Amino acid sequence: NNYSCTMAHNITFSNPTNAVAGQSGSIFLTQDGTGSRTASWGANWDWAAATAPTLTTTAAAVDRIDYVVRTTTSINAVASLNLS
Repeated sequence: NNYSCTMAHNITFSNPTNAVAGQSGSIFLTQDGTGSRTASWGANWDWAAATAPTLTTTAAAVDRIDYVVRTTTSINAVASLNLS
């Protein structure tokens, strides 16, 4: 499952209610022309060192979040920031 979103406001990624172990994909987040948009993540999103990434906030910047659903309550995720 791959997704793309242009961020016109701050985004909250809640815990999904239909996660299935083994699902995986990428979420491409693009800052709008204003930039400075942020994201927050539900407790089921697990990041390296237990720290969610700080997104690139430059206008039109693209960040990629890769994720794998390990269990229905654990989504392992990594970020590739400021893609060009």
